[in-house]
Amino acid sequence: MNKQDKIYVAGHRGLVGSTILKALKTAGYQHLVTRSHDALDLCHQQSVMDFFREERPDVVFLAAAKVGGIAANNEFRADFIYQNLQLQNNVIHQSYSHGVKKLLFLGSSCVYPKETAQPIPENALLTGALEYTNEPYAIAKIAGMRMCESYNLQYETNFLAVMPSNLYGSTADNFDLHSSHVLPALMRKFHSAKMLAENDTAGILRDWQTTDFQHAEAQLKASGVTADRVEIWGTGKPRREFLHVEDLADACIFIMENLDFKDLCGQDTAVRNTHLNVGTGTEVSIGDLARLIKDVVGYRGEIYFNAEKPDGTFRKVMDVSTLTGLGWQAKITLEAGLKRLYSDYKTLA
Repeated sequence: MNKQDKIYVAGHRGLVGSTILKALKTAGYQHLVTRSHDALDLCHQQSVMDFFREERPDVVFLAAAKVGGIAANNEFRADFIYQNLQLQNNVIHQSYSHGVKKLLFLGSSCVYPKETAQPIPENALLTGALEYTNEPYAIAKIAGMRMCESYNLQYETNFLAVMPSNLYGSTADNFDLHSSHVLPALMRKFHSAKMLAENDTAGILRDWQTTDFQHAEAQLKASGVTADRVEIWGTGKPRREFLHVEDLADACIFIMENLDFKDLCGQDTAVRNTHLNVGTGTEVSIGDLARLIKDVVGYRGEIYFNAEKPDGTFRKVMDVSTLTGLGWQAKITLEAGLKRLYSDYKTLA
């Protein structure tokens, strides 16, 4: 990848895509192409074909995806597998058909088995059963990874894949209490609880974009948020790794500038698992994460862990030794990243 390339960022309004787009601009890449969902439905094959025929990008960052937390993944299982398979199949195949020089596919750490070695190495893929709650999404992402490898092997393309750990760090993230991932959901819960405790009615109305305070209060209560207590699903014991999205964007550009598929194939006759884990290599329990966010927000109430709700995978930390061995490592600590995120979130709430 070089500064003269025309680069298409798919999903440029999402958490990952928007941060990659910003990082590319900062790094001096000027020939950038984007399309909103309204202008280009990536699930529509003919539309994607027409777009590639018209724009002819040299490089593609495939950050578009249907994403969500445990509740959304479990409730909308068909949507998660269908939409993700459709959009990634269309973009990857049209990238091949129209001579894209390099593509980066963004996966997720949920592709790994529920029970596997920790920290999780790249070769743990497909060695055990997946976590049930997000299995459809994980299967779609595994298919995307294998599709990139298969096109590389059959058609000599240069399509790479990265598996980031749990991401956070941008107000472009989804903070919806029903469909978001754990970290943004916790931040909004504690922020809302703090406003309730301070009788900040105007703040609640602004955050919920409504004029009906009783309705907003009822919605918060249904999500386990009151002035005195914040409910969190599960026991709080599961451990997770969190990567600031700016670190991920930095890693993606590093990979696209410095690595090719051939660099990741190894010596085995059967080429597989050429994706790269991206993370910090450190972990925190959900309970400790909640307490850290509570302190960052300045909420003084109680935390209630609802053990009747699912925990999800008990422990998930990435083995990032392959990427660090190639010269990249994360820079933003969790506490520093949370403080930055909350400062930004308050300007929106």
